[in-house]
Amino acid sequence: MIKIKIKKMNLKDYKIIFMGTPDFGAPVFLALIDKFNIVAAVTQPDKKVGRKQEITQSPIKKIALKNKIEVLQPEKVRDNAEFIQRVKSLQPDLIIVVAYGFILPKEILEIPKFGAINIHASLLPKYRGASPIQTAILNGDKETGISIILIDDKMDHGPLLEQRTITINDNDNFESLHDKLAQLGADLLLDTLPKYISGEIKPVSQKESQATYCQLIKKEDGKIDWSKPAEEIERQIKSYTPWPGAFTFWEGKQLKFIKALVIKAQNQNIGEVFKINEGIGVKCGKDALEVLELQLESKKPMNVKEFLNGYPEIIGFRLS
Repeated sequence: MIKIKIKKMNLKDYKIIFMGTPDFGAPVFLALIDKFNIVAAVTQPDKKVGRKQEITQSPIKKIALKNKIEVLQPEKVRDNAEFIQRVKSLQPDLIIVVAYGFILPKEILEIPKFGAINIHASLLPKYRGASPIQTAILNGDKETGISIILIDDKMDHGPLLEQRTITINDNDNFESLHDKLAQLGADLLLDTLPKYISGEIKPVSQKESQATYCQLIKKEDGKIDWSKPAEEIERQIKSYTPWPGAFTFWEGKQLKFIKALVIKAQNQNIGEVFKINEGIGVKCGKDALEVLELQLESKKPMNVKEFLNGYPEIIGFRLS
């Protein structure tokens, strides 16, 4: 009997351009560096950050430089002949996109042999758009996940290659869910790419009738409306910490709520701050929030006991 030797796939034979900007893409980028031949990293231009407006590199750029990978930072990708030509010259087999920030034009999508792949932090077609993690928490969803799709000319619209689901726990907030999904994206991509390249996975069109969308978050979205139920405000706090923060105003200063629990209220007025043992509560439209951690404008975050030691006069104040 003749034994046929099947050549084992050498992932380093495949050239990849990685496109991403924030730290959500870092686990994916690091995983790809370890397994594939990364010929370039494309990321947003350096930006001024913070009060001192210091020029800051993206997390993806820092990783690329540390690993001696070429970094490309075009101001735009559409109608940018120089950038498109550079991508062509690198002859990528694949482009991997994770929260890059620019929509890729058709001229770029057609360059790689295996197309361009996007990792999205929702179970598509649910929550297409810029804020899927926050939206899942705001809506009180019990699960979310990662979708790996082929990119086409519409936002988060392309055919699915793979999905994986995780549970949203009661104590999850944006940061914890962000980190879980970032690692899940890396793990799922490493499982998916060899199967896709070898033809084991066939793209499946998304069900357009089930598509929903989420919006780009603005700073004003964090303003708390105390007439809403405490459960809804608690989800707002979980979703919008650290940015833009869930906030109200007290004595002309912004007051951010970082951590809180839903409790039953008594006969307080909506928005009224009241004493609970060694802490404080705030009456909401339904029930109340027991505040655990908060931050006054220009101050560091404090637990509620530290805050009350410095600002006991907040008791009885009515927030609006």
